[in-house]
Amino acid sequence: MDEQEFTAWAAGVERSLLRSTYLLTGDLHRAEDLVQEALVKVAMRWDRLRDGNPTAYARTIVVRDHISWWRRRGREIPVEEPFGGAGVSSDPDTAMVVRRSLQRLTPAQRAVVVLRHFDDLSVEETAQILRVAPGTVKSQNAAALARLRDGAPELLALIGRAP
Repeated sequence: MDEQEFTAWAAGVERSLLRSTYLLTGDLHRAEDLVQEALVKVAMRWDRLRDGNPTAYARTIVVRDHISWWRRRGREIPVEEPFGGAGVSSDPDTAMVVRRSLQRLTPAQRAVVVLRHFDDLSVEETAQILRVAPGTVKSQNAAALARLRDGAPELLALIGRAP
């Protein structure tokens, strides 16, 4: 394994992966654990992944591990205070709106919204990461936006979807 190449990749992707994972989980400590676990799994497969898309693989690991954990636990996603700049906004009011709005979604809807609107991935990229059909991404996205339209219209303004 080329450790320098992996280290450079990990340093470049860690912050954005942590931001997305925090939005997904709503829990900084859980997000850090998921990102760390994903980076270890990528490192173990680096020789095969380095010429492909290791970032997509890491996102897939994070999303799937989180959804599995959430299903096993059956708990609500906790609300935490924002952390040093890795959130969506440095404005505490905006960060709170995002966190509370995303809590209204199911884990699958939340994953789709984070990947599509905060990570700016295409329907196809999101479907590949979630290992679902593009139509599922579209329907989950539509359901999530409808739920947000009813309960959190302020978030729709932030992600560029007027209610």
